[in-house]
Amino acid sequence: MTEAEFNERADAVFARIERALEACEDVEWELNQGILELELDSGSKIVVNRHLPNREIWVAAKSGGFHFGWKEGRWVSAREGAELFATLVRVIREQGGVGVDFAGER
Repeated sequence: MTEAEFNERADAVFARIERALEACEDVEWELNQGILELELDSGSKIVVNRHLPNREIWVAAKSGGFHFGWKEGRWVSAREGAELFATLVRVIREQGGVGVDFAGER
């Protein structure tokens, strides 16, 4: 994947996350220079950013760090095989008790 293709796909990820979070009053978020910080009512944070050298989307949460690569049309963790948006749903619920729905966002 070229750098331009990666950036286009990563931009789409951030846009999808932003649209879903706009409907969620329990999560504050800020996108700054390609780093998306989510602050939950519990005071904990989740960070989502693009890692250009590896062409990956990285998520940092209390439960660990997750790296997602583009595979067969989805962002998938090579380590766990989990999908990016399913992982975000899980870590947001674990850290903040908040449900976020990415299913309607494409």
